[in-house]
Amino acid sequence: MALPASSDPAAVDALQNAYQRLRHEIGKVIVGQEAIVEGLVVALLARGHVLLVGVPGLAKTLLIKTLAQAIHLDFSRIQFTPDLMPGDITGTEIIEENRDTGRREFKFVKGPLFANVILADEINRTPPKTQAALLEAMEEHQVTTAGQTYDLGDPFFVLATENPIEQEGTYPLPEAQLDRFMFNLWLDYPSFDDEVKVVRNTAGPITASADAVLTAEELRLYQDLVRQVPVADGVIEHAVNLVARTRPGREGAPDFINAYLSYGAGPRASQYLILGAKASALLDGRLTPLAADVDALAIPVLRHRIITNFNAEAEGVSAVDVIERLLATV
Repeated sequence: MALPASSDPAAVDALQNAYQRLRHEIGKVIVGQEAIVEGLVVALLARGHVLLVGVPGLAKTLLIKTLAQAIHLDFSRIQFTPDLMPGDITGTEIIEENRDTGRREFKFVKGPLFANVILADEINRTPPKTQAALLEAMEEHQVTTAGQTYDLGDPFFVLATENPIEQEGTYPLPEAQLDRFMFNLWLDYPSFDDEVKVVRNTAGPITASADAVLTAEELRLYQDLVRQVPVADGVIEHAVNLVARTRPGREGAPDFINAYLSYGAGPRASQYLILGAKASALLDGRLTPLAADVDALAIPVLRHRIITNFNAEAEGVSAVDVIERLLATV
């Protein structure tokens, strides 16, 4: 399948149609959560990873598995626990007898990271050494063991989950590692009507499932399409200005930033704002993003990249409060 250039409306129409088919299939299984689904698709098109925060029972695993089914991708779920070792996720070498020569040889057995869509369930429940192995794979799209390098799947999309209400026995991700996630999405409780639909759909004898409407090759082409989207200099400058103003003590930082933040976001936030804005524009049928697309992604991109200080904690000011106030001033 060959797609025209991003300047051709036919390319945008093709992506829009694929997105609508995708939403329809996911909607067979997942009730509501439209904003979360859109965020996941935007990150997937931008080749970014997502940190998803939500209480248990909100269908995080089912959502990601359904997304993988609808795009015909290999899905792997890893339950992170305190005793999980790096080799348990990347793979390990075993000694095996060669039937032809009769000699014993080392053979690499691939771990669960060798898939297209990885659900890293409760990533903060495993020690930093294993967290680092996953995050290195996210960055490099490969793993190295015994001097040998093995490429991971393409596309390669990691969704890590955290439980925000139970922190005993957890290992919080350092800020430098959090920065590798494109989005931090918060999954909220369903509305009353949506919860009624969930109970009705799951308590019956028939379980819905999603059909594949997109191939991995088509997804790769759409990912390339996002990279081709042109962006006006003013939109790029708007994104950079927004991120730069989160840095306390720097020129142009508002007083409330200096008062409530210890550290601001780095250049990766600006990059992800523009990549996400490109994908959002295409999904909306537009050939180039607007500053409004950047603003719409400010919270999921910046929420885990800015560090509030004691003053903010004492006054009950959250990272989201700071971002919303910043958007009102830029």
